[in-house]
Amino acid sequence: MATEQQPTEGVGSLFFELAGDLRLSMLSRLNKKDYRLSQLASELDATMQEAHRNMTRLIESGLVSKGKEGELVLTAYGRTVVSLVPSYDFLYKNRDFFADHSLGDLPAKFVQRLGSFQGCEMVHGVMAILQRWKTLYSSSDTFIKEIMAQVPLDLIETISAKVDEGVKFSYIFASNAVVPKGRTQLLQKVGWRNFINKGLVERRMLPDVKVMAIFNEKQGCVMFPNQKGEPDLNVMFYGETAEFLEWCNDFFNYQWSRADAFDEGKLKREV
Repeated sequence: MATEQQPTEGVGSLFFELAGDLRLSMLSRLNKKDYRLSQLASELDATMQEAHRNMTRLIESGLVSKGKEGELVLTAYGRTVVSLVPSYDFLYKNRDFFADHSLGDLPAKFVQRLGSFQGCEMVHGVMAILQRWKTLYSSSDTFIKEIMAQVPLDLIETISAKVDEGVKFSYIFASNAVVPKGRTQLLQKVGWRNFINKGLVERRMLPDVKVMAIFNEKQGCVMFPNQKGEPDLNVMFYGETAEFLEWCNDFFNYQWSRADAFDEGKLKREV
């Protein structure tokens, strides 16, 4: 069994250097372009004394250096550190949400990329969420992928209409998902088996799903579980950025690679 890796002694000093809002703002600006100290102070509405004091600390910590003409430049180390800040920013902004939710069984490599959720909208309420799902399905041009712990009966016809147009639908269900009454008949009505035979629908199964995701080539949704690990359909994160969609796709591929063949018999009986 692997031993838990302890933080390197002294790493706390890095967090200390990032603790000041002005220093964080300086690093953020320098991540976009090089600056003279006077320009940076002006844009951040700081006095030259404040700017000089804080910049000296950033230079001494190795995050910033001076170029040949005196311009301030992020070091390679500094640029790498700045790239990690969005993940902490996302968690801090949503600290109230994570007070009663968890990341479930999300692997560390995806936790470390939560900065991809920056700019996501938090959607509240089951009806608002279902409407977003319907809009996402309807706007799909190429594919729909999803990881679900529950079966959305009301949206099967919306999905099947897009599949009938040639949109590929790939999904992963939890084997303990409760199947709503009427699902079997509805799947027969829309010709689901025919879609599977044509390769337009592919499906797999996991023993349990804690983090749910639905996305297409343009937009995506992610739902985290409550503290008990149970899916929460009352709140979700919705985003359209390339970074967020890449996160969704990578997470889906990870789950797909470890999922088993779909077994209809494992699903709970219709209720």
